[in-house]
Amino acid sequence: MILVGAAVLAVVAGLAFGGGAAPNLLLDPGPVVRWGLPVVKTLSNLGAAAMLGSLVLALFALRSGARSFEIALDTASIGAAVFTVASAVAGLFTFLQTLGVKLSAGPEFGAQLGRFLLELPLGQAWLMTVLAGAVITIAAFAFRGWTATLLTAVLAAVSFIPLATQGHAGDLSGHDAAVNSLLLHTIGAAVWIGGLLLLIVLRGSRSELSGAPKGAKGAKDEADRGSDSAERSPKTAKGAKGRASAPRGGVTFAAVVRRYSSLALVAYVVVAVSGVARSIVAVGDWAGMLTPYGGLIVAKAVVLILLGALGARYRTRLIPKLETSGSGPFWTLVLLELALMGIASGLAAALSRTPPPAGLEAPAVRTPAEILTGSALPPELTPIRWLTMWNLDLIWAVAAVLGVVLYLLGVRRLRARGDSWPIHRTVFWILGMAALVWVTGGAINAYQEYLFSVHMLGHMMLSMAIPLLLVSGSPVTLALRAIDKRGDGTRGGREWILWAVHSPFSRVVTNPFVAAAIFVLSLWAFYFTDLVRWAMTDHIGHEWMTMHFLISGYLFVLSLIGADPVPRRLPYAGRLITLIAVMATHAFFGMAIMMQSGLMVAEWFGAMGRTWGATPLQDQYVGGGVAWSVGEIPTLILAITVAIQWSRSDAKVQKRADRAADRSGDAELEEYNARLAELAEKDRRAAARGR
Repeated sequence: MILVGAAVLAVVAGLAFGGGAAPNLLLDPGPVVRWGLPVVKTLSNLGAAAMLGSLVLALFALRSGARSFEIALDTASIGAAVFTVASAVAGLFTFLQTLGVKLSAGPEFGAQLGRFLLELPLGQAWLMTVLAGAVITIAAFAFRGWTATLLTAVLAAVSFIPLATQGHAGDLSGHDAAVNSLLLHTIGAAVWIGGLLLLIVLRGSRSELSGAPKGAKGAKDEADRGSDSAERSPKTAKGAKGRASAPRGGVTFAAVVRRYSSLALVAYVVVAVSGVARSIVAVGDWAGMLTPYGGLIVAKAVVLILLGALGARYRTRLIPKLETSGSGPFWTLVLLELALMGIASGLAAALSRTPPPAGLEAPAVRTPAEILTGSALPPELTPIRWLTMWNLDLIWAVAAVLGVVLYLLGVRRLRARGDSWPIHRTVFWILGMAALVWVTGGAINAYQEYLFSVHMLGHMMLSMAIPLLLVSGSPVTLALRAIDKRGDGTRGGREWILWAVHSPFSRVVTNPFVAAAIFVLSLWAFYFTDLVRWAMTDHIGHEWMTMHFLISGYLFVLSLIGADPVPRRLPYAGRLITLIAVMATHAFFGMAIMMQSGLMVAEWFGAMGRTWGATPLQDQYVGGGVAWSVGEIPTLILAITVAIQWSRSDAKVQKRADRAADRSGDAELEEYNARLAELAEKDRRAAARGR
């Protein structure tokens, strides 16, 4: 109630301050809709937080089959139900607000509402959100296994996408940046708030976590007993596919709080970074901070700083007390944090209804590029602009930074306990992540919508060059060595990675022939179907394209040269043959693009109104040349790497044979020579008898 009450008070105060509930000059829907819509959206956001946060914390902190796990899924189901109902009401209020119609039971009202939900993008977004919420409500209640919960959590995260593409994000000139920042912001906040709500539910419930936590020594002894039990009863081949052996140790409330704290730290960083990026896009300049919108941003930033201070106190004061004595000012800090989270949620809802100072007024005359992409045509691509031009994709930038930080922390942990890790692997990983940031946020991303050749260069980098660097970093091997094994039946990072490596899906997609087929067929299918049109005209399609090319390239390179564990690899001769076949197919693809007499996606690349550079058809010809020539460079490096690994493998086999011979004194060779001598003596005797 504290969370909801603080959120409602904050959203009302924010609307009054920012003018988000001011009457419309035309077709005003009335005060109930104007004030009710932000309040209902706040309830929808809180329900979404309970839904996603409970699922995520259950996956990473609780044990499947335990009472606490069941409570977490019940909480997620209730949160999803609140999310569904509140979203349905918010969708109705949005319809009334957008079209200015009055609520009625007549057929005309129903027909208008149906067209709004099925034909307008904003209505479609609300409809998809409500349907996703309903499915998650049922799934979280009905399915209680590890895999089912993981799939439900993925669907819960996906349910945030439709609304992230609407609202002020769709009106701003920096549409893509606004959508990405809003999506990261809402998901991060949901994990953060929802996880804390679940902690409160678990603390007050009759679960195995509700009692006083054991001290640090007791918890350690219990975890050790669980580890010993796991070692005495290793997984069978059937168990490796899914269910782990039953643990002897229990999960303490202090352990759950610590694991939540780690998730909350990552969520806090994501919320802070995405909030800053969203504010920069919406405010525009420092003058925008003097507007009511800027004032709400400042208020939300202050609340975020206070929440960060509380989080630091959690990690330094509260958690150690819970682990040692089982006591601490838990409720005092939690209630204060809930109140602050409610205020932040209310301010966020008020911001969504407050007009931002930047990017809302369209220019009097829009250029073709602005009509198609929402942004002005960039200046001509010169050599210096390959380094200075940026259009940062926040999703991939955050993913790359987190990837580098976690990788370096893993290396640090290995070295702290005296283990070594090759420096060249670290260098390859960092270079791969840096290249990913540049491709998704540098000149390639800034010009790929306007030049087919630049788009093709980005494709080649994503599917071939970057995977070559990332696979060489062996991230899975590092994670399995650096992350501690859990002994209480829960799944941490190490357990989830092992599950992913040994899952049936992984065995299929990492099969060398399947990985090669995905790599080759997706190349042709993307450019010779409407997938390329979807990727160019829709932001979600562009993000899907980036993810697909990166993953398909990673799987293909992993099957050839990766050191990380996979279920099956071809012999080196088979790898070279597969690589040669892929190279030939890749070359034919480049030639097919170059031989095109018509323009691909002509209504896009041919309608930009670009006055500099090559003509669209000439630029497409250059793009085919990029696929044929530049794209073969990483493939050649792959071939050389496979050949070197083959040579080293033969050398290792020969060294092992030589060492075995040294240990046995060449006993096998002497036995072989003696056998030959015996056969020769038999032949000589037979020849002598014949004479």
